[in-house]
Amino acid sequence: MGNFKQLRVWSDAIDLTTGIYKITRQKPFSNDYGLSNQIQRAAVSIASNIAEGDERGSVKEAIRFFNISKGSAAEVITQLNIAYRIGYLDESTFNKVEDFTQKIRASLNKLIKARKEK
Repeated sequence: MGNFKQLRVWSDAIDLTTGIYKITRQKPFSNDYGLSNQIQRAAVSIASNIAEGDERGSVKEAIRFFNISKGSAAEVITQLNIAYRIGYLDESTFNKVEDFTQKIRASLNKLIKARKEK
């Protein structure tokens, strides 16, 4: 623990957040402050909670924060679906970002399982 920058899932979450910011800066998404702000905050929360959890002193606390990250990933997926349905995202972008977010959720599940086995 304490090496969150070495975790692939943390790096992926940073990449996701960067992508979300780029997407939400484009019109028409950029005109919807509420949704763009919410998805940005949810994406930032994924990487932030991975880092915080990995820095915690116990496995129990780390797992708690990793689960919060999973919840934030679910928020991002929900908000992506909304953005797609109201026409802010094309199908290709939606599928790519949703798949990447699902990959992060799966990686978090593996990380949680690995920490539980320690």
